[in-house]
This record gives sequence, structure tokens and C-alpha cells, in this order.
Amino acid sequence: MTASLTVRFVDSEQAIPATLWEACLPPPLEGRWWYAALEQSGLEEQFVFRYAVLCDGARPVGIAPFFLMDVPLDIVVPEVLLPLAKGLGHVFPALRHQRTLFVGSPCADEGSIGLLPEVDRREAFFVLQQALDREARRSGCPMLVWKDFPDAYAPDMRWLAARTGLFPMVSFPGTVAALPGPTMEDFFSAMKGTRRRQLKKKLRVSTASVAIDTQVIQHPDAPTLAEIFALFWKTYEHAQTKFERLDMAFFTAISRLPLAHFITLRHADTGEMLAFMLCFDMGERVINKYIGLDYGRPKEWSLYFRLWEAVVTWSLSRGARMIQSGQTGYAPKMEMGHTLVPLSNYCKHRNHIIHTIYKLVAKHITWDTLDPVLRHYTHETTVPK
Repeated sequence: MTASLTVRFVDSEQAIPATLWEACLPPPLEGRWWYAALEQSGLEEQFVFRYAVLCDGARPVGIAPFFLMDVPLDIVVPEVLLPLAKGLGHVFPALRHQRTLFVGSPCADEGSIGLLPEVDRREAFFVLQQALDREARRSGCPMLVWKDFPDAYAPDMRWLAARTGLFPMVSFPGTVAALPGPTMEDFFSAMKGTRRRQLKKKLRVSTASVAIDTQVIQHPDAPTLAEIFALFWKTYEHAQTKFERLDMAFFTAISRLPLAHFITLRHADTGEMLAFMLCFDMGERVINKYIGLDYGRPKEWSLYFRLWEAVVTWSLSRGARMIQSGQTGYAPKMEMGHTLVPLSNYCKHRNHIIHTIYKLVAKHITWDTLDPVLRHYTHETTVPK
């Protein structure tokens, strides 16, 4: 291992040259635009955003976004293991809300480390881990986690884990839907027959039950943004798994981005907004980030599926080849043509006893323990290109 790389820490995306952002985290990754929006969103009570800049001499050659968070026990521990974790919390009270340094983003679909092409990944990861260990100690974080890294990182992360004491832990998988051709029928044809028939039936029943107008909105005005946020909040309260808590400041910041599109459904007669999905147009990939639904509407309206139809239609019109839809909510996503993307966390606790316990517990964490719904879809995986 050479000593040519060093790490410096900065507190804002603005402290990193725009050219480095563009070279290290280009589309379809969430890049500078994403972190700028997060910094403007008033999330300081939940997260402290920071960035590790890797340098070769005086020249910056890589970016590793990270954040600090006080993590409630019931967020990170699978339900089946909560009794054990709560028992540990009684013995070690600090575990109930554990200060953690996460490598990655609280709101991105996957963890990413951006490096210039000539940088040796393993050297960079090793130097980065050493620097983050020191930063975690300085910041009072006993736990360090590389969050939600895809399989493309696995060989280098296994190498790093063997040398630094990290242990792997299965994370909630991501989801993607391939768009194999330019038409909606191409999308339907690629689905399993039973799912295709069920989805088309839901759409037929919905169309017969309610007339809906679809709009694609950029830079929504204040009243429209208020409607969007009200639907988002209904969905947030409805969700079983909650990590980040977003408010109107986030939606105001994100709505200014040229990449951001709000696909909305309105009742054709009353004009009421029924559903929305926030999507980012990243070229051949669309990132489906957040949704909002009016859960008080009749079930036969199938608003989620009507919204998905509108998003696929819009994505195809933009020339996209894939829609990335993130974690959780697996059953309806699989019905709508998604496959699963394996993701992993790599973890280390400064207390050797707790580290050993966590390492043993991690060996028993599977998709089934994270979400029992996933046992039906274990073999439906893919690796996005």
C-alpha cells in the first residue's frame, strides 16, 4: 500500500470543484445537484452532511460523501432481531440512539464513491477507511457504515473488510424496471404473463372507474407544491420503514432543479391532485425518488398503478431504458415489472464486544428478515448497467 493518497474533509459541496463533481459522480449517479439540494433542505437536525476529498499530492482525485446521524434502534434492526437489540440497549444505553458515520447519502438509492479513472480503487478505499475511522472517533461516532453499496463494489469491499475489520451486512435491495423498447407494449411484453395480465386488468378497471388527467410539471408554483407535499406526507405517515423525514424546504429546493419532474394525477372532474411521483431525468435512466398518494380514494382506482403507467409512458418519451425505484414497497413494485438489485452495508463498531455481537447478528440478516415480502422474489435480481 502506497502513501500517495491523502484525505481532507469539507462541510459543503461548494468546497469541491465543479469539475471534480462532474468527473467523479456523473449521471446517472446523484451528483453535486443532489447534495446541494440536501444542504438547502433544513435537515440539520437529522443529518450532518460532510465530504471526504481524496487527493494525490495537491490534486483532488476523488469524492466520498458521508453523513452523521443519531440512528434509532428500530430503524436499522430487522423486526425479528429487535428483542435481542433492545436487550443490548438495556445493557449499553448508548445503543438506543447510536451516533453513526455513514459513507453515502441518506436519500440516495445506492452508495457511491467517485474516483478519477487513474486512481487505484483499493488504495483509495483503504486510505479513506483509515481517515473515516479517525473522523468517526473525533465526531463521537462509535459506529461506521458504508451504506447500500451495490455488487460492483463487492470485490474491493471484501478486500477492504479483510484489512480493516469491517463486516458485511445484507441491506434492503434496490429495485429497477427495464424499458426494453420504445413503446408501452414493449414494456408489457417483457413482464411475466401473470403480472402483465393483472396489471392490465387493474388499469382497465381504474380507467372505467375514474377519469384522470396526467401532467408532467417542472418548477411547480407554491400552491401546486403544497398539494404535492400534502400527498407526500400522507405516504410518509403510511410507510412502515422511515429513514429520512423531509419537509417543504426539501421539496422547494428540489423543485428548482432542471432534472426534477413531478408526474401528477388529477381527478378530471374536480381537479384534485390524487397522486404524484418525483422523477429525475438522467438520460437513459430515470430515478423514481418519492411518491404521494391519496389513500382515501376507492381501491378500484388503483392510483399507484395508474401513476406507474404515467411514469413509464413519460420515461419512454424521454428515451429512457431503465427506471430506478429504490428500496421498500416491494410487492407493488414487483407487480409493476421491477427486479431486485442486491445492496450491502459494511460496518464497524469501535467497541470490540459490540462489534463482535453485531458481526454475529449480521450473519443471520437476510432479505426475509428485513422484509418477509422479499422471500417471494429472491430469484428476481438484476445488476443495472
